[in-house]
Amino acid sequence: MSIASLPADLAFPARWHALAARVLADGAIDRDQARSILESSDTELLDVMAAAWRVRHHHFGNTVQLFFLMNAKSGLCPEDCSYCSQSKISDAEIPRYNLLSAPKLLEAAKLAAERQSKTFCIVISARGPSEREIDFVCGIVPEIKRQYDLNVCACLGLLTPDQARRLAAAGVDKVNHNLNTSERFYSEVCTTHTYADRVATLEACRSAGLQLCSGGIMGMGETHDDLIDMAFELRAMNVESIPLNFLNAIDGTPLEHVSRVTPRDCLRGLAMMRLVNPAAEIRIAGGREIHLGSLQALGLYAANSIFVGDYLTTKGQLPEADYKMIEELGFVITRGAESCEPPPAVPR
Repeated sequence: MSIASLPADLAFPARWHALAARVLADGAIDRDQARSILESSDTELLDVMAAAWRVRHHHFGNTVQLFFLMNAKSGLCPEDCSYCSQSKISDAEIPRYNLLSAPKLLEAAKLAAERQSKTFCIVISARGPSEREIDFVCGIVPEIKRQYDLNVCACLGLLTPDQARRLAAAGVDKVNHNLNTSERFYSEVCTTHTYADRVATLEACRSAGLQLCSGGIMGMGETHDDLIDMAFELRAMNVESIPLNFLNAIDGTPLEHVSRVTPRDCLRGLAMMRLVNPAAEIRIAGGREIHLGSLQALGLYAANSIFVGDYLTTKGQLPEADYKMIEELGFVITRGAESCEPPPAVPR
């Protein structure tokens, strides 16, 4: 049943709370209900967010998980993803370097722990990892976990089943490989690999026993149906962790002049993702500072995690601003079973 089919005399709060109750009872919404969220009016927005909050609170309470990204290899990717500053077709002025040394990655992991991150994300720009790169990641992960007790997420591009098994054996907790958009729209943003290639990597990681981190990007010119297709594909794959990015139209990339979302659109996207994937960890990811702006705090009524610090090639909000936002919401940072107060200021 869609929102439109609910009794017309129900006020906005009752209609959206009825949808939240249905999710809590039955597990998730259908496509028509997802579309109703994305097409809801600004008048309804706070009621939509309240419905998302009911579901988010049921699964995660008032906790927020922090994730820390480290770009371990930058700007040397042979793929042509049109949103990415590191692709072969990008003219963006970014740092370009080969694989960082072990001491530099351990230093970054130390900073992640100091910032109360639950997960340290190791990222390389590549179609897929070389044998040397797989060996390096498999060698450094046990040391990161031993010294700093962090979960480790690896984002290494396309993976073979054997590579996925090696990462799992080394102690990697999850692999990030975003679907980015729908199967229909995928060829509009990348031609050097396919949507099916991405799905195959996720399936290989699942078969290896790894948790999945996979999400997408809003604002590339996709339709509401593309966003819905992606959300339901993630649900079908039972993805544990879903980062939702908002296109940062970086100068020098093919999408540099694209700006298709408002802060309210971003909130609707987060709410839709929460209600389609009620028990998943939903992360407000890249572009939140630009596109959500002063509404970032509202996003945490649907999402339950954020990146703290910088992204791959762009700056993020100061960590102290994130801690303040979380504290002012009455939320607490969690690193697993325990929760903690926002940590003291850490030099940027």
